Amino acid sequence: MQSGPREIVTPFRPIPLDVPEGMKPNEFFNSTENLNDLVHNNGLLANPEGLILYRKALGHSNVFDASIIYNTSQSILDPLGRPVRRTQVPEPVKNVWNRMNQIIIEFMLEKYPDPAAHLVLAGEASLDATWPLTSPGVPSIRMLHNHFIVFDKPALAAAPLADTNNPNLTDGGQHSLFQAHMREVYRNFFDGLDLKILKPCESGACRLALTGYPQGLPSWGVLGGAAALREVQFWREYDIILKGFIDFYRTFFTQVSTRNAPLPRDIHFPALVEEKLLFNNDFLTAAKMVRDRCIHDAKYANAIRWQPAFKQLIYRNDQGQLIVTISQNSIGNAITELLGVVVKRTPDADAYGRAEPALIEQLLEVRRRLVEADLGEGIATAQWAAA
Repeated sequence: MQSGPREIVTPFRPIPLDVPEGMKPNEFFNSTENLNDLVHNNGLLANPEGLILYRKALGHSNVFDASIIYNTSQSILDPLGRPVRRTQVPEPVKNVWNRMNQIIIEFMLEKYPDPAAHLVLAGEASLDATWPLTSPGVPSIRMLHNHFIVFDKPALAAAPLADTNNPNLTDGGQHSLFQAHMREVYRNFFDGLDLKILKPCESGACRLALTGYPQGLPSWGVLGGAAALREVQFWREYDIILKGFIDFYRTFFTQVSTRNAPLPRDIHFPALVEEKLLFNNDFLTAAKMVRDRCIHDAKYANAIRWQPAFKQLIYRNDQGQLIVTISQNSIGNAITELLGVVVKRTPDADAYGRAEPALIEQLLEVRRRLVEADLGEGIATAQWAAA
């Protein structure tokens, strides 16, 4: 079978949302008003920490698909002041978030134990205003949320190959600035992080045979598998990966912005940055290349995401091993595209209705486990009761 990214069709039930006149849909989707709709129509569980588990109305997959959103829309009205990555979440909230993640991932692995039959993944992407501020909807989509998704692998295998030039495919080997010009610098920097549970993958060892993705991205195997997700140390290391990525990203674009700039403030690993980046000719040569192009190419400069933009995820590879990877979020926005899965959502209420009962049954079982672990209380909607 030919290996390559796949484009899968996922039906959904059209959402009867009234977007106020003068607003674009993407400006409205994470507004307080829309979050109220999300809770009342698709909410499953909420807790005092502000975390809401909900069914994805516009999902990636109808096998299993859910999200947790950190709803700060009413407590922080300034969209640019909301937490948009794990490193900005208060520790008590993150403790609850990590436990919710562990329980949901454990459920997916239990329900779908065969790596040859199902692709299991979970992760988050930064949703801050890292693209041009003149773009529609930039302020309103600042709301941290993550995804829990299962795809049927035979369905993926039967799906047509996606266009490899699709700009939404985050192919580190072809598109990513870091991978194209600073591959060894990038990997050597990550090698300097203190990790015990996360072990670097050998080149290409973490790719899915079906899609050939992820490509060119640093990845780590999880020693101990799913049991490690019950350990605080795993989540510390998951955050270390993110902090290292943020340091690399901020340092690079600080050098792009200002030649020979000092270390960015609030850096997580200053000694590592100084040793591995600020005295590395390849790193600074790449910064000069981007800076020179920004000066002479207005369109290119306007497309730069100057602040850290990323996708970080946990997935199961073909051998059943859990893998952590992280990508610069400069191309695609859908987290599935990191693994070579392009989702084409199509309105089809009948097709969605056929998948809905099994999907809801799973989501309610996940909710039951979360409630049992004192991670929130159920939400009642027209489709399900609160308990």
